[in-house]
Amino acid sequence: MKRNIYLMYAIALLQGMVFYGPVATLYRQAQGISIFQITVIESISFAFCILLEIPWGIAADKIGYRKTLIFCCFLYFFSKIVFWQATDFPGFLTERIMLSVVLAGFSGVDTSILYLSSKGKDSQKVFGIYNSLQMAGALAAAAVFTLFVKENYKLSGLLTVISYGIAALFSLGVTEVKSQASGKICIRQFKAVLLETLHNKNLLLFLLLTAFLTETHQTITVFLNQMQYEKCGLSNSAIGYLYIAATFIGTCGFCSARITKKAGVKSAGILFCSMYAVCCTILALSKHALPSVCGIFLLRFSDTLFQPFRTEIQNQQVHAQYRATALSIHAMIIDSAAIATNLLYGSFAQARLPLAFSFGIALCAASLILFFIWHRNMHT
Repeated sequence: MKRNIYLMYAIALLQGMVFYGPVATLYRQAQGISIFQITVIESISFAFCILLEIPWGIAADKIGYRKTLIFCCFLYFFSKIVFWQATDFPGFLTERIMLSVVLAGFSGVDTSILYLSSKGKDSQKVFGIYNSLQMAGALAAAAVFTLFVKENYKLSGLLTVISYGIAALFSLGVTEVKSQASGKICIRQFKAVLLETLHNKNLLLFLLLTAFLTETHQTITVFLNQMQYEKCGLSNSAIGYLYIAATFIGTCGFCSARITKKAGVKSAGILFCSMYAVCCTILALSKHALPSVCGIFLLRFSDTLFQPFRTEIQNQQVHAQYRATALSIHAMIIDSAAIATNLLYGSFAQARLPLAFSFGIALCAASLILFFIWHRNMHT
């Protein structure tokens, strides 16, 4: 079981190595894709994730988590080949649809492997290290891009293909953690898991606030940050160095468990949600490089602490033996909310960038309110 954890760590590190990460938006724009088209592709991707979440969850509980992981790792590898060769909207859309299949398959499977391999002990710490290693991979890739690749976008795509190919090979060494006795799930059992989730109103509140915070971080740190940096007059080289620094901050996921343990779930949750709101406020008001950079860095730190926190809470609230199915249902609900928020972010950014950040403030404030309600209901 420890070998599983170490292999998952290696996969996380390698799949974090997206060498075009510092210029993900600029890479697409260089191929003639607008920011609104980028968010349209993202929303289509979310829609496919929703359609595939439940079938993948059922399939994972039937065929096992290992086989699911291997298939997804190899498809992830092939999707990076498509991205590397893409030159227009259909090409990037195809890559994103393939990614949707991967993300729906991964959803709940990677964390289930980690959770069951650690036998539920120190699992938030394991999740934190797993997330930190993804960021460490991104950090290494960003350093290579900034120091060596620079303006050669195609080379950054090729290096990403190689990294993901090695990760796919590592997945072959993972052993099964799911008991064969609980390997088959029928329609009746699936309905029971679905109804249990949908009738848990408190869980739905937590999933909704997770969607708001996660999508805010994803949209701003992957797409809008580069537009903000360019607006402030920063060069590609400077953007690359800032990406390295922001990614380094993302390796602090191991701190999440410590903060939660010392502060308690309520105080930690309030802190994490509030930090997101402060970041968006800084970005909405900023016209200069320094405050913009501080806002992006703080947003990355906020999400780095929040993700292990929310993964732990989600796994604690899964009581069914069909863990992958339950977590896939969670992901489907989160993605449903993300479709709408993603399109709104794109529309606001297309009109005026500060409007998109102001929308982020509203989402983060709503998340804080939802967290208060969730925690109160959990303790009444």
